[in-house]
Amino acid sequence: MTEKISRPLILVSNDDGITAKGVHELVKTLQKIGDVVCVCPDSPQSGMSMALTVNSSLKVQRLEDYEGARMYKVTGTPVDCIKMGVDNLLERKPDIVVSGINHGSNAAINVVYSGTMGAAFEGCAYGIPSVGFSLTSHDEDADFTPCLPVIEELVCRILKNGLPEGVCLNVNMPANVKEFNGLKVTKSCKGRWNDRYVEYRDPANRPFYWLAGEFVNEEPDNKDTDEWCLTHGYVSVVPVMLERTYPELSEFSWIPEKI
Repeated sequence: MTEKISRPLILVSNDDGITAKGVHELVKTLQKIGDVVCVCPDSPQSGMSMALTVNSSLKVQRLEDYEGARMYKVTGTPVDCIKMGVDNLLERKPDIVVSGINHGSNAAINVVYSGTMGAAFEGCAYGIPSVGFSLTSHDEDADFTPCLPVIEELVCRILKNGLPEGVCLNVNMPANVKEFNGLKVTKSCKGRWNDRYVEYRDPANRPFYWLAGEFVNEEPDNKDTDEWCLTHGYVSVVPVMLERTYPELSEFSWIPEKI
């Protein structure tokens, strides 16, 4: 009797919400590889990083299947979605967590703020190989076509080769190019957001504030960074670690054992 070979179980999430074009393009691509279950926030959750919902309850709604994938929306953050998927909705532990395709770059310091990467980090915390994909376009109707072969190939390779414990991948792809120049395994560039909260007034003349600013690349000529890759037509692949402990503990020998 021939043993039935099961397809990989793929848990998909994002931070742009269940209606975003990017996640639908992702689901269609991943359905070629395995059985997809998509668990996404019911509304946009950009900038939520690894935030959890702790002061209110969560609601989950099963939606109509899309391209054969089970679809759910959750009244929570991307991390809530991963937890809900792994602990409550899936019959077994997924073989991979795939987050995206994000509308907008998550290169450089954005990896810290990103809800897309928050979902990938949460998958990583469960010990599941995890990856986040982003396109450097905020257009709601962005063209994801060049991204799809890259995503399919990388996901297949992750399933085959695995990832080191505590490491997930932050993959960013340049927008408005017909064909990428290639892929580069690289590092996050040094940079910061030069931003502030701008004051506005409502009809009752009460102040409210909206975040505004721009990203400042502190090493634009460094070819070993994700930002350089993206500005030169390459896909950047940055391995990022869940463990954030500074490795050189001996540098803090000046801290006394007792006070």
